[in-house]
Amino acid sequence: MPHFRIEYSANLERRMDMPAFCRSMKQAIAVTGLFELGAIRVRAFKAEAYAVADELPENAFLDMVFRVGEGRSAEQLKQAGDAVFAAAEGELKHLFATPHFALSFSIEEINSALSWKKNGIHPRLRKK
Repeated sequence: MPHFRIEYSANLERRMDMPAFCRSMKQAIAVTGLFELGAIRVRAFKAEAYAVADELPENAFLDMVFRVGEGRSAEQLKQAGDAVFAAAEGELKHLFATPHFALSFSIEEINSALSWKKNGIHPRLRKK
């Protein structure tokens, strides 16, 4: 952990660079200093079927869910969330220039007793 999932309306593909946005979100998470680089995952999923608000064809959404493991205080998570959301807002400011875009973000804490992981990336990055 942490895993950062992005779900977005298909009509955003021509209005933004999703791979660049994913890299920007990875960097924003890394800069918080709360997570090991080898644990950070950012991925995006396009919603081909969606209905937004009054269903105007230009309406678009981007929803971000940040799943993190236990061990950080609520204050630390709030600060990280504020920083990541601010980075997303900055990257997407051109979409807010119209009244047809909705951005949402939440953080979910995963119960460690109910989460299984095996990561071969950690040992490699920890050697550096």
